[in-house]
Amino acid sequence: MISPPQHEKLSCHSLPQMLRQAALQHAGNKALSYKRSGSYLTLSYQQFYTRVLMAARGLRKAGVRPGDNVAIFSENRAGWAISDFGIQAAGGVSVPIYATNTGVQAAYVINHCGAKIVFVSGRLQYEKLLGVRDLIPQVELIVSFERFLGDRCLPVYTLYQLSEISHPLTDEEKNRIESEIESIGPEDLATIIYTSGTTGDPKGVMLSQNNLLQNGMTGLQHLGGMDRGETFLSFLPLSHVLERTAGYHAALMTGSHIAFAENVNTVVENILEIKPTAMVSVPRLFEKIYSRIYENVHLSSPLKRKLFHRAVEVGRDYVQKRYIAQQPLGLLASKYRFYDRLVFRKVREKFGGNLRFFISGGAPLDKTINEFMWIIGIPVFEGYGLTETSPAVTLNNLQQNRFGSVGTALAGTELKLAADGELLVKGPQVMRGYYKNEKATAETIVDGWLKTGDIARIDAQGFVTIVDRKKEIIVTAGGKNIAPQPLENQLKLDKYISQAFVYGDAKPCLVALLTPNLERLIELGHQEQLDYLAVEELVANPRVLQLYGERIAQFNRNQPSYQTIKRFALLPREFSIEGGELTPTLKLKRKAIYSLYQDRIDQLYLAVGGEK
Repeated sequence: MISPPQHEKLSCHSLPQMLRQAALQHAGNKALSYKRSGSYLTLSYQQFYTRVLMAARGLRKAGVRPGDNVAIFSENRAGWAISDFGIQAAGGVSVPIYATNTGVQAAYVINHCGAKIVFVSGRLQYEKLLGVRDLIPQVELIVSFERFLGDRCLPVYTLYQLSEISHPLTDEEKNRIESEIESIGPEDLATIIYTSGTTGDPKGVMLSQNNLLQNGMTGLQHLGGMDRGETFLSFLPLSHVLERTAGYHAALMTGSHIAFAENVNTVVENILEIKPTAMVSVPRLFEKIYSRIYENVHLSSPLKRKLFHRAVEVGRDYVQKRYIAQQPLGLLASKYRFYDRLVFRKVREKFGGNLRFFISGGAPLDKTINEFMWIIGIPVFEGYGLTETSPAVTLNNLQQNRFGSVGTALAGTELKLAADGELLVKGPQVMRGYYKNEKATAETIVDGWLKTGDIARIDAQGFVTIVDRKKEIIVTAGGKNIAPQPLENQLKLDKYISQAFVYGDAKPCLVALLTPNLERLIELGHQEQLDYLAVEELVANPRVLQLYGERIAQFNRNQPSYQTIKRFALLPREFSIEGGELTPTLKLKRKAIYSLYQDRIDQLYLAVGGEK
């Protein structure tokens, strides 16, 4: 479990100053690791800082001036971090673009922020921009983290060329750049992060140096600090503020080591290679971990199944008494240690054996899954925030934790509820506003209070529970207000269901789109000798539909009548970023899903009508 050492306050007022301070304090320690040609390469804090200064030198020569916006179109890697800090050290503002974005989506961000220079990871992102060259006429230079030949109409240099790696910094150059770093003020803009656009065109969230620094420091204080020498495995996109603040800035503030996963699909493999002590994630990872562990238990012998379930029972009592009720443990401590050695330690070894905690945000985490992670000895500190709040507003920790809640407010953060239950926030993490959008800014920040758009509850101890997105609350034809996310989370606990989308706005009842847990479903197909050639045939098989009908009926028994699922459709594939159903942080894009599957949803309601 995480220990709570006292966190030292940083004497700096910008992120580049923070990095300079970290380079002085932890010069030879590992800062960044990344995999290349099958092995990991590492930059020390001093090497990282020097590379940042060299990038800043190159950007100044390329014409970047204080306040200029420079875009980064890349997945997580060392080049992302070097260019981000390099842009800021040159006085510029970094504008990240999700690596999964299309060329047209990237062009929107580039044009809106007016970037003339764009960093890309390699040929893939470059080709996306080349395909929309006519849409980004102001772009003068592409800087790639990989070497390849570009097109004359869109010049490309490598980061090495821009940084002039073969020419060490002179004392004069170093002093000049560090003098510019010293001139960066806390209210200067650090970044513009464009929201994922689930409710329309993306908006550019302007975050200051102070926004990000304060959020990182108060988040660390809320957790009780972090041990020096943590190793973070970074796999959420740095384009998202959760990973950037919690798994990047906070890690650097404590002299920790950041290792970049190769990609989202290799996270499990990279965990075993890196053996991280800490990670930042969204609930989808924990849902998969929970499902995979129980699948393995399902396939084990009756004796092992019994042992596992008994261990979980003891673990649940242990977690409840120690962390929630904070009561004396007595013999329960010995029982838990016994089952920990026998069961839970083996589970943790599948995650490298060193993981001490996760930080979770971006979407609600089911409390059953959260409690399970604590039981196996890898606590998940669930929090809440928005891009507009840098992002953390609330967070659970070892001393204050409630499953199902998103924790208590960070230091200096004020919370209150509007008349309709919307959560309002005031504090040092609240954005400066939306870039080139005064109207949206004025609608979102009223009298200093940021309107989150989320319906919440706050209990007597200050724990916040998010009910649902204000704009996503379903209002049925009968006038019932229903939050879909809790229902979707409950559905996903079923061993045969991977994802769920609940719909019912202005309709007489709720219906659902479900994606199957394909491993379980294929296993069922083999057991029952179902005849099919493709997944599409399998999900349409009458026996399969009967099974899912039974699972939905079981789900409905625990719901009030107005929250029951009357009809469902089983889809042959999961919702995905590529398919347009998920944001880059794996949240459901509800409008997009409805648009893509409107015919299926309409058919469900026709079937409901035919049953009357």
